[in-house]
Amino acid sequence: MTEYPTSQEGPQPAASGGGTDEAGHGKAPLAATEAVRTHAAGAGGGAASDPEAAAAVDARAARSAAGPAGPGGPAGQGGPAGQGGLPRPRRDAAAPGELPGTGQPGQGAARPRPGTSALDASLGPAGHGGPAETPRPRTGSGGGTASPAGTTSPASPPGPAPTADGEGPAAGTLASGAGGGGGSVPAPGGADSAARREADRLRFVGAATRRIARGIDLDEIVLGLCRATVPTFSDAILVYLRDPLPVGDERPVGPVVLRLRRTDRLRPIDDLTDISSTIGAGMDLAGAAGATGELDFSQLPLVGPQGDLPAAELCEIRPGGALAEVLRGVRPVFGSSPAARPALPELLGLEHPLPRGNRAVLAPLRGRRRVIGAAVFLRSPERPAFEPNDLLVAAQLATHTALGIDKAVLYGREAYIADELQRTMLPDGLPQPTGVRLASRYLPAAETARVGGDWYDAIPLPGSRVALVVGDVMGHSMTSAAIMGQLRTTAQTLAQLDLPPAEVLHHLDEQAQRLGSDRMATCLYAVYDPVAHRITIANAGHPPPVLLHLGGRAEVLRVPPGAPIGVGGVDFEAVELDAPAGATLLLYTDGLVESRLRDVWTGIEQLRERLATTAQLTGLDHPPPLEALCDDVLDMLGPGDRDDDIALLAARFDGIAPSDVAYWFLDPEETAPGRARRFARRALTRWGLEELSDSLELLVSEVVTNAVRYAERPVTLRLLRTDVLRCEVGDDSPQLPRQRRARDTDEGGRGLFLVNRLARRWGATRLSSGKVVWFELPLPPAPAPERR
Repeated sequence: MTEYPTSQEGPQPAASGGGTDEAGHGKAPLAATEAVRTHAAGAGGGAASDPEAAAAVDARAARSAAGPAGPGGPAGQGGPAGQGGLPRPRRDAAAPGELPGTGQPGQGAARPRPGTSALDASLGPAGHGGPAETPRPRTGSGGGTASPAGTTSPASPPGPAPTADGEGPAAGTLASGAGGGGGSVPAPGGADSAARREADRLRFVGAATRRIARGIDLDEIVLGLCRATVPTFSDAILVYLRDPLPVGDERPVGPVVLRLRRTDRLRPIDDLTDISSTIGAGMDLAGAAGATGELDFSQLPLVGPQGDLPAAELCEIRPGGALAEVLRGVRPVFGSSPAARPALPELLGLEHPLPRGNRAVLAPLRGRRRVIGAAVFLRSPERPAFEPNDLLVAAQLATHTALGIDKAVLYGREAYIADELQRTMLPDGLPQPTGVRLASRYLPAAETARVGGDWYDAIPLPGSRVALVVGDVMGHSMTSAAIMGQLRTTAQTLAQLDLPPAEVLHHLDEQAQRLGSDRMATCLYAVYDPVAHRITIANAGHPPPVLLHLGGRAEVLRVPPGAPIGVGGVDFEAVELDAPAGATLLLYTDGLVESRLRDVWTGIEQLRERLATTAQLTGLDHPPPLEALCDDVLDMLGPGDRDDDIALLAARFDGIAPSDVAYWFLDPEETAPGRARRFARRALTRWGLEELSDSLELLVSEVVTNAVRYAERPVTLRLLRTDVLRCEVGDDSPQLPRQRRARDTDEGGRGLFLVNRLARRWGATRLSSGKVVWFELPLPPAPAPERR
């Protein structure tokens, strides 16, 4: 770049439209000095030696200097382009303060002291007897010359000042403004131009880092780097990341492998017929170089794993190799440097064309603890090569990108843990008990808060009943999710004891108090009996459920509100309601009906209206599908309605018809097994299932015999015909039977072994008044229709 040296006294401001001398001082050559004197003499109408004329010239010069100024300031103070004058000279600049062609030291373009005229100042400083430097007039805004004091002379021609030999402008000449009013601007390559370039770099780095920092996940951060650098900083970019990316303090196991994560380039190439035919005719990659000898990679076929650049998708870093050394150094390097020259082919592959010179930059991506990848910036030969300061830009971009990727990986791990925790706290799938169909939904409060305290559950109970549970722990933190998991486990344990709903909530309240004084939750616990077509509901501060009848009528069930779980010292009430076949019960958490824009009762009324509208759209003679109903309910959420996570549980009551149920009481005596076999045979005959008679009589005899042995009160026997044949035997003994292997000499112990071999499923459940042992037999296939 061209430097513009000035005198050692500092920068000399140039008048608007002025020229420069051969040293770049912004002063006229010596030949113009006589023109100033002649003009001063002629302007006053007398001889140049007349003091009054000289004073008049000085007055006119002062008025001219104080006249209208250009955009950059008053005339004679730097002009519009001066901005404080020319750049300071280098210490080794030639001839600062020296007269051109003489080699004699001068005093520079010193300003005249107050009380002295311009011509007096041209002769030398006052009070100095020695010779002084002859002042050099500058070109004024009107095309004339300007004296150091600001006087103008129309006798001097406009344009750049000639060199010492009079053969044209000097190398560092400043250009005059258009129309004489634009002021002087530095020539390209000057210090002002360099300052502007540095300012542009800073602005670019600021904008690029802001764009990179906006990303929250890995792909957004890498995309932000590519979009910020292409085409502003480079024509193409390739980003490699470790596969797999280390998380936190994890140490890599095995070789370090880099995978091409993303590429971006300035423009795609649509027609490569000419270059393809040229290469196919025997021209190698080196033949594709331009006249300057540099490889023009933008004209080569760019097809790779990402569809744009022919780079290797995987790269295994060899310990001690060139690429490993560059990555260990952390700092970006030019592709033409001795360290990067063998490293780039190792990273990108031998088939990737690389430009020569400083048109490639390899920047390692180092996170908080280790290098996690590398970025390659490329420029085509049509563009200026990278400068040394561009390495600092690449280092800033690489640092921000690597730290962002580190944070994104940590955030992804935390989000994964939160998702897994929430998923394990909620049921993997809902059971399909007899006489009821179930569907559920769960929505987190937001993408950044994926854990919460809402849960739902469906627990099969003895007697083909099912317990429906929905609850909400305060908060959206990991603590809330952990408390929710403990309460859900407690509810499952209490349900298996077949406790009444009010008792279940009472024990949950005690458990919440043991977990802590501030562990608050709401819960609704309901038990549905498909045989009796009844449902029993107990509530602990939870929003009431909504029942959608078969005819399309939706009603909010009146249940006792109760106090939240964790308050302590309160009683819970239960209410028993009808559950007609075809009706749908909707249990939900408050996130569905309450938000900052509406209160809970307004949301419940909107939910009721939505269910009624959906039922009328699907028809009044059949209920809407459960899955579609859940989706339609969630569609009622508008913008601003997602302040809390949402748990939704829908139950469709099908029930079991009385004709499909057979029920008996058996006294605990020796004749009970025989009577049980006869009752079972009659029921099978009535249902047309005689094929199952032998298996059912054998299993009923074994289970009833075991119950009679320990029971003190009457034994119950119930058969249910649904999609399977289910047999339930209940007694008042709390001891559950266990299957064991009988020895050859044992007379008993083979009953449960037979049940396990012949039944499709079997089990035993402890009740508050005893236990129930049940088993299921598959129904025989329906007979095929007769062919005519």
